[in-house]
Amino acid sequence: MSMLELDAEALYGDLLASVKTVFKPGMRLMGITSGGAWLAQRLQQDLALTEPIGVISSAMHRDDYASRGMTTAAQTQIPFDVNDAHILLLDDVLFTGRTIRAVVNELFDFGRPASIKLAVLVDRGGRELPIAPDIYAARIHLPANQSLSLARDEAGQFSFNVKVR
Repeated sequence: MSMLELDAEALYGDLLASVKTVFKPGMRLMGITSGGAWLAQRLQQDLALTEPIGVISSAMHRDDYASRGMTTAAQTQIPFDVNDAHILLLDDVLFTGRTIRAVVNELFDFGRPASIKLAVLVDRGGRELPIAPDIYAARIHLPANQSLSLARDEAGQFSFNVKVR
């Protein structure tokens, strides 16, 4: 799939269909700030879940914290017990795997989940760590000098932003 074919709303529909096949009663949604949190919020609504979702930040466990510092993204908020929970972790774009590693470290600061499944809207390859999504809506290739991120408008509709670094 090329960048020209990336329709965030269509990919969200694919992600929703895949999540429905693996989501079990009692499983908890947790979104990585900010794109993953938006996905978790929308999935909560579309799956008609009444349980609160979690939002998790990678900021405190990033291996590049010294150069990045704190981001303006929302901080970790987990309104449920992590211990023995089955968690579906959501992110917009999976690239190197470093954000996922940082988020899992952050999650374990709150307890020990029974399991963690990873769902992403787009897997763009380029992994630096042995991390793979359980669910993804699309796999694409982008040059390393381009970044891809999810955007959300005031109506809650998704689109993608591509930037050249």
